[in-house]
Amino acid sequence: MAAMASSLTSQVSGLRREVLSRESAPPTALFLRSVHSRLRLPSLRRPHRGVVAMAGTGKFFVGGNWKCNGTKDSITKLVADLNDAKLENDVDIVVAPPYIYVDQVKQSLTDRIEISAQNCWVGKGGAFTGEISAEQLIDIGCKWVILGHSERRHIIGEDDQFIEKKAAFALSQNLKVIACIGEKLEEREAGKTFDVCFQQMKAFADSISNWTDVVIAYEPVWAIGTGKVATPQQAQEVHAALRDWLKKNVSAEVASFTRIIYGGSVNGSNCSELAKQEDIDGFLVGGASLKGPEFAIIINSVTSKKVAA
Repeated sequence: MAAMASSLTSQVSGLRREVLSRESAPPTALFLRSVHSRLRLPSLRRPHRGVVAMAGTGKFFVGGNWKCNGTKDSITKLVADLNDAKLENDVDIVVAPPYIYVDQVKQSLTDRIEISAQNCWVGKGGAFTGEISAEQLIDIGCKWVILGHSERRHIIGEDDQFIEKKAAFALSQNLKVIACIGEKLEEREAGKTFDVCFQQMKAFADSISNWTDVVIAYEPVWAIGTGKVATPQQAQEVHAALRDWLKKNVSAEVASFTRIIYGGSVNGSNCSELAKQEDIDGFLVGGASLKGPEFAIIINSVTSKKVAA
């Protein structure tokens, strides 16, 4: 117990120092301001040679990450919009409300849409103030959890090893995992996109024995919440490389059926072109998932995937 507490302290110490030294602005604002100030759409400097697109066979998947947004009233309206929406049948749909609204959403949202948590603790519940365990999430009806999101990595300070332990324990409790990976702007500019993504993939892979309960979400950090989105070609290039990595490091079967979804300023206007890409199996959506009609458009972009096929 003492060792685990010490590990957790080291994970969040960087955040504590940042907050204490920059009281004039919250850490999220500082992080996004830094990204905005230098943002452009760089292409990969070192193409991943020898990668051939091999379209996945998994069902289209769309997740909505509501992050730290919403009130009881706004969520009631959002749920009503989703319940009224006409949604394509051949899509797996998940939404991730803030913890305190999970039960409200579970009790009122159509069973067509499953519930995810946005995070969970690294192990069994106990004396860990402020944390939520995988067992508790299962108990209140969550089927999924988002792990490794860039805001957890780069603001809270979670590293690959900590995230790997979270994934291993969540899966052991039959909680399915949306495993997030992605590079920062400076890493893309330095030609390190694949190095970063493969390292993050390996950390997840080391903890996963059953890939049927895992969806990979590629979210370039420079495109999250910035209004900038990777071009369809940029996203496809990385998705194809990730599938190739799975084929070489896990198995061809896992590479084929594992859904690799894209996240990063996805909206109702750009989802169709992204969905047409061979190795993009769906989306993890942030801000646009808070607007019921627009989220429905993104869900229904599966029709573009059918046309492209």
